[in-house]
Amino acid sequence: MKEAGRKFLVSLKRRPQMIPLVVLVAGFLFYSLNLSYISDTTARIQGPGMGLAGFATMLFSMLSFMCFLNAFPYRKKPNVPMMTLMFVLLAIVIFADVYYINAIWSAITRPDNPIKVTKDTSYIAFAEYYLRIHIGILASGIVLTVLLPVYSKWLRKIKTSIDVGDNGSMEAIDISGEA
Repeated sequence: MKEAGRKFLVSLKRRPQMIPLVVLVAGFLFYSLNLSYISDTTARIQGPGMGLAGFATMLFSMLSFMCFLNAFPYRKKPNVPMMTLMFVLLAIVIFADVYYINAIWSAITRPDNPIKVTKDTSYIAFAEYYLRIHIGILASGIVLTVLLPVYSKWLRKIKTSIDVGDNGSMEAIDISGEA
């Protein structure tokens, strides 16, 4: 178990950008696994642009992964244009989520024929709740990406080398090859 933890830390020291990537993937999976609530809400409310906002969230989330993977090539400096594009795509995803939440609130609070959230339409409240969590996960992924230079230095300071013991007679070994 101790060796597995050491190997995990060594892999994080080599590729610390995996931390924000895992958070962004978790946000995408969270949104995808709760997509039925969002789809049901779109079908019930049928507000302008709600379907497009859900589609934009899925599309730009996947595209932001591709940008993230291209922004951090292995053992090279980060690709700044790809990082910029990734941040723009994530901002669009957050904007689409906020737009969707506002569409829910306008449908619930409109003066003529408001949508009532009852036991049968509880998926509307769940959709709004899950979108707020999704925004929080994406925001934490963005913060982790921005702070990557800071905590990658901290990770490099963690000692992961293995102490190899000797019997004290290392000078007695002849490696010159002379007999």
